[in-house]
Amino acid sequence: MSQRLFATILLFSSAANFAHSQNGATVFQPNIKPALEIRRAAGPIQIDGELNDAGWADAARAKNFTEIRPGDQTKPPVETESLVAYDDANLYIAFFAHDDHPNSIRATLQDRDAIWQDDFVGIMLDTYGDGAWAYEIFANPLGIQSDARWTSQNEDDGFNIIYHSKGKVTAAGYQVEMAIPFSSLRFPDKAVQNWRITFFRTHPRDSRRQYSWSTVSRDDPCFPCQFGTMTGIENVKPGGSLELLPSVVGFQAGSLREQDSRFVNQKVDGAASLGLQYAFTPSLIAEATYNPDFSQVESDAAQIDVNTPFALFYPERRPFFQEGSDLFDTWYNAFYTRSINDPVVAAKLTGRMNRTSIAYVGGRDEHSPLILPFEERSAILQEVGRSTSNILRAKRTFWEDSYIGGMATDRCLDGGGSGTLFSADGLFRFKKNYRLEWQAVFSHTKEPKNANLTAGISQRQTHFDGGKHTTAFDGESFNGNAMYASFEREARHWNFDFDYWASSPTFRADNGFVTRNDDRRASFWTGYFFYPNNKIFDRLSPAVIAGRFWNYSGVRKDNWIRPRINVQFKKQTQVFLGSVFSTELFRGAEISGIRRIELNVNSNFSQPVTFGFWLSHGRSIARNLSKPLLGKGTDFQAWATLKPLQRLVIQPEYSYSTLDTLTNGKNIFAGYILRSRVNYQFTRELFLRMIVQYDNFGKGLSLEPLLSYKLNPFTIFYLGATQQYFDLDPADGARDFTQTSRQFFMKFQYLVRI
Repeated sequence: MSQRLFATILLFSSAANFAHSQNGATVFQPNIKPALEIRRAAGPIQIDGELNDAGWADAARAKNFTEIRPGDQTKPPVETESLVAYDDANLYIAFFAHDDHPNSIRATLQDRDAIWQDDFVGIMLDTYGDGAWAYEIFANPLGIQSDARWTSQNEDDGFNIIYHSKGKVTAAGYQVEMAIPFSSLRFPDKAVQNWRITFFRTHPRDSRRQYSWSTVSRDDPCFPCQFGTMTGIENVKPGGSLELLPSVVGFQAGSLREQDSRFVNQKVDGAASLGLQYAFTPSLIAEATYNPDFSQVESDAAQIDVNTPFALFYPERRPFFQEGSDLFDTWYNAFYTRSINDPVVAAKLTGRMNRTSIAYVGGRDEHSPLILPFEERSAILQEVGRSTSNILRAKRTFWEDSYIGGMATDRCLDGGGSGTLFSADGLFRFKKNYRLEWQAVFSHTKEPKNANLTAGISQRQTHFDGGKHTTAFDGESFNGNAMYASFEREARHWNFDFDYWASSPTFRADNGFVTRNDDRRASFWTGYFFYPNNKIFDRLSPAVIAGRFWNYSGVRKDNWIRPRINVQFKKQTQVFLGSVFSTELFRGAEISGIRRIELNVNSNFSQPVTFGFWLSHGRSIARNLSKPLLGKGTDFQAWATLKPLQRLVIQPEYSYSTLDTLTNGKNIFAGYILRSRVNYQFTRELFLRMIVQYDNFGKGLSLEPLLSYKLNPFTIFYLGATQQYFDLDPADGARDFTQTSRQFFMKFQYLVRI
């Protein structure tokens, strides 16, 4: 539940150009799209955090940072200065982060990509200069790294590149030194580079203060469009065109045998795999992998689904699919990379030619899952057999932060059956504060002839699309379509968003994540933002959202209104308060009087303790009953991050859900999930982690110890285990856990750049 860097940054920046003087006094003047010309390093630079190498002697300097949050283009309370140089192999960045109270600096020795609550510095870099996406490359005062890729749709913190960094806390604050290999970046294949950049610092104290070298306008929602310009880089190329990623895994599994309740261990087994990446140019990269080990060393956190009729989304963690994944982002999720579940071979091509990007992913999958969307629920088939998938994406940017794109996906099942999809989408920003978003999708489905796969589905629902088609896999073919349109305003104070979604009863996305069809939706959100920035508040934002659902037969399914207010207090504490009023038609029953109150609190008030919780209480539909009814219940989630030592991080989480009938208070369901992650960091590279999770709904306990040595995101060594225990007789009231499965595993993976 950590705060991300730019989740609210566009609400906390401004565009006013201050006067040079006021009443005879000098007034702070921010940098508006500044320019920085850098030079080759005057000598060698060693990344050790000391900043006394000869290579820094003639480095370009970025100064005069602006506070953009919570201050509104004001002078920061502390100074920040950056140094920049380069050589044939690397871009070098250094920071002097001054601080009047060095003892207050927040820095934790922990795993990569886990520093977002610390002090940190870094750069945002748009190498193509069109505002479509940007690198985020950061380090905390100890040199611990975090990187991500920014797009107008989201920030992908699963994105990783290789770079080198060291940090050091000093009597005057802290300093950080970075070397970013050009082989880790994608940029135009030109002799002279002209990049957009801003240098950035997060300074969490009374507020989560953020300072930028290039100021940002609250009236301009295109963040990279406001970066400064960095020139002077000439005749650089990636350091090597070929990368090899071999890995070996060893494992032993065991499970409880049902027929005699004996725990049986299998033989020790192992496998080897190889990944290859070849850079034709700095912007055209091909990748392939054979027999990849795509198993996760950390399980997905369990989600409560006892009253949820639709499939749950889990994020992608496999590095092969994360690189270039932003290109495949569309409003209707046409390509969900986890639909390629267990490929024996996979290939990928990503390229950029001026403003045109292309991407291709193909895979031969051994165990393919499938989501079947219907009007009021999803059906999930964990495996429909072997399949071959091909996904092609093209996207062209124009103006600033605008684009038009297309996508085609196809999955063919062995033995018959396929799903094909074509999509066109775009974003047009105009008059700076307004934008139009749209997507049109066409799908063609040919079912396999294997009714056994859908036997469980057909028992609950036999037909769809008004009885025209059966839910059984009986070889039917049909077409479907979907569309999305949105008109939005993003500005300093008043904002709105009008959305329309529609998906026909026969629309499917076999390679995507579409959980519902036969659905039309219209919604309108509007909010106003106040920035008092006083001793109590940083921001106040009241808002309201209203919407309506109906199906393709014109039957109203749901309508709702949600008033809400979001308050950002000092001490990095955010409070959200809202309510829901709704009337819904579910499984033929008209259910009115749905109303809930919702409260969300997040606080990063101190270095050793951060916490948050989510509470929803009121009347909701009991969807898990054969005859749905209105009940009264509570959903509650709580989480915390505890740092008793600089090397030790403890993260407990608790989720609880209960629902009772309104008439007699009889409990319909109740349960909780308790999960805790404990991480001890011996060095920057070596850590020991333990995850413990208890699922009260399924009466299951899991233990996941892991020892990890991570030289970089791709060169890694893992030694761990997963163990599952279940209470096989929960009716007796005692918690008697029996081990039902166990796996020990080892993995070694090493990146070779040639």
